[in-house]
Amino acid sequence: MYDVLATEGVSQVPVIVLVGAQWGDEGKGKATDLLGDRLDYVVKFNGGNNAGHTVVIKGEKYALHLLPSGILTPGVTPVIGNGVVVDLAVLFQELDVLEARGIDTSRLRISANAHVIASYNRSLDKVSERFLGARRIGTTGRGIGPTYADKMNRLGVRIQDLFDESILRQKVEAALSFKNQVLSKIYNRNAIKADEVIAELLSYTERLRPMVGDTALELSQALDAGKVVLCEAGQATLLDVDHGTYPFVTSSNATAGGACTGSGIPPTRVDRVVAVLKAFTSRVGEGPFPTELHDATGDYLREVGHEYGTTTGRPRRIGWLDLVMGRYAQRINGVTDFVLTKLDNYDGLDEIPVCVAYEVNGVRHDEMPVSQSDFHHAVPIYETLPGWKKDISGARHFEDLPENAQRFVEFVESRIGARISVVGVGPGREEVIERHSVLSEA
Repeated sequence: MYDVLATEGVSQVPVIVLVGAQWGDEGKGKATDLLGDRLDYVVKFNGGNNAGHTVVIKGEKYALHLLPSGILTPGVTPVIGNGVVVDLAVLFQELDVLEARGIDTSRLRISANAHVIASYNRSLDKVSERFLGARRIGTTGRGIGPTYADKMNRLGVRIQDLFDESILRQKVEAALSFKNQVLSKIYNRNAIKADEVIAELLSYTERLRPMVGDTALELSQALDAGKVVLCEAGQATLLDVDHGTYPFVTSSNATAGGACTGSGIPPTRVDRVVAVLKAFTSRVGEGPFPTELHDATGDYLREVGHEYGTTTGRPRRIGWLDLVMGRYAQRINGVTDFVLTKLDNYDGLDEIPVCVAYEVNGVRHDEMPVSQSDFHHAVPIYETLPGWKKDISGARHFEDLPENAQRFVEFVESRIGARISVVGVGPGREEVIERHSVLSEA
């Protein structure tokens, strides 16, 4: 078993934040699961069921969409934080599937302050995307954006509201007084009845009640007791609503700073930030993608890496590794350690181009352009590294890798501003190489 968290020194690391360094799908679920054997709590702090994690344990594949990956690790308390938006139907469907496969889900805790995705949010998400046509964002249509918009407009329904029918009715009716006008007069859709929305939400309350609490307080007390907490981001750095490739982003903060606002854990208790970087790049949905491949190599990497959305099943757009993005992720998140995943996907290639900078209108950019327009027109500048043409899935120590694979890892590390502590060489839980403990600076 991979043992990244040695018992010695754990008490010195109160909170670890785990983020994605690209546009998502880097393998954060696997990384969380690997860390989970020595963790006490795993907190999902942003997003909803618009992204998924796939974790492979002893050949068994588990696809998670809303639940924290820590729910798969015995003894870990999984927490859905206040920064998450919750589709209750999806929540209980996921719990039922896991319980049918023998997974204990009784430890799950949910913040009373998390917002609920109501049926009208899903309806608005779908019709607005269709209305935008060529200008669409490429959302999953699951109501995530409209729910966060309600939160910021102070029209949102929170988990705690489901336990007071009078408050729930007031909030749903207030939201629908405007949304029904939009649905009927702009999108030519039928108005949504408040009673139907309320009845659906109330149907979940009894099963939900034991899971709900003041999770910020619970996490604070756990930290005071010397427990170790990992905060797990949904989506990734380049999808962050503030620091991503706006407007082709998600509706929440998927960077390390979002861990504090989305969980109630103060920044002074965060000690390590681990970012997961895939050995190539992928993204789902619309938006600029400088290193995108539209050829047989892109198709090959998609197939060998099974690059299809965990939540949507959509084929992911594929491109070469972009170290400009990697450096940006390090800087924005304050990354202390990188986990480099899917290195094995390059086993069959003779050469591996790596993007080290961009050219925009004849000017070299070693850092992310400040202008979205410049990023859209960025042309990647590549350095090409030799492949290794060997199966590396059996490597468990860095020295076990072919020399060219070692050079690839060292080249990437030299350009991204933080060490690569873990290297993924296959999809299985045990198919990793630990170069450094993420809990120490040594």
